[in-house]
Amino acid sequence: MTGEADLSRLLAGMQPVADPVAYLFCTTRDRGHPLRTSALMAMEEDEGLTLILPAVLATPDLTPVFACRRITLTIHSSLAAVGLIAAVTRALADDRIGCNPVAGYFHDHLFVAEADLDRALSVLKALPGQVAG
Repeated sequence: MTGEADLSRLLAGMQPVADPVAYLFCTTRDRGHPLRTSALMAMEEDEGLTLILPAVLATPDLTPVFACRRITLTIHSSLAAVGLIAAVTRALADDRIGCNPVAGYFHDHLFVAEADLDRALSVLKALPGQVAG
């Protein structure tokens, strides 16, 4: 299964769901950090390693940079789909909500500040009607 690529179907079927877990983007220079295998995501950059961890797992040797919650767009989106992330991030930006999108094979995930979670869900749930209308 390769996932949906049609933007109108993606928007109509995205059904955003909030993860109950609080997450923390952390950074470290230790590329072999022991929590790397517990991370939802690990991204290596020239400056160091970024980990997205459940907040309860973060340790004092990690530098916390963004406390957030995850919203999963539950439709199986194609990694080659065009426009879904642009549409959802534009809608959130129009409401002054920042987000950090991450794509997995099956779904797209948006990390938003805890304080913005409810507003972000409202914006995303209204988006298919605004695009269709």
